[in-house]
Amino acid sequence: MDTTDFWNLIDDARAQVTDQTDAEAVVERASALLAARPRDEIVAAQQLLWDLMAASYRAPLWAAAYTINGGCSDDGFDYFRGWLIAQGREVFERVVADPDTLAELPVIGAAAPEGLEMECERMLGIAWDAHLAATGEELPGHSFTIDYPALDPEWDFDFDDAERVALRLPKLDALYA
Repeated sequence: MDTTDFWNLIDDARAQVTDQTDAEAVVERASALLAARPRDEIVAAQQLLWDLMAASYRAPLWAAAYTINGGCSDDGFDYFRGWLIAQGREVFERVVADPDTLAELPVIGAAAPEGLEMECERMLGIAWDAHLAATGEELPGHSFTIDYPALDPEWDFDFDDAERVALRLPKLDALYA
């Protein structure tokens, strides 16, 4: 399994659920599809997931998650990025490149007035769940690594600083003001 295969898995799962904005349903379906694959592909999927998590470990995205979710701890940022992965490759890549484009997503526009959080912790365990379903065993702990890059120092400020966030994420600020 490579990155394209992983994203195809997510796209296939999204196509098979009634509500593609329901990240939990996407993850449940993706895990079932992954469990039907060979063991080595399931194990590879875990590393691919954490490679995507590392690629999205960026301060601008964290600020966007903080704005959307009304705060965002370390774990909350992981769960937000799990939700983002469940949105599919196109959305993921666009949002990682420009987090302010989150404001353009209909699901965000619908969630903003209600103050709904965008999180999907279950995405982080997609390969664990698939491996357990396929083999009856837990995924080997040594089968993946997590290597986060340093955060952008230009974004090293308190995300409660509304003026600074508004300057950098104007569309999200307008939606959540």
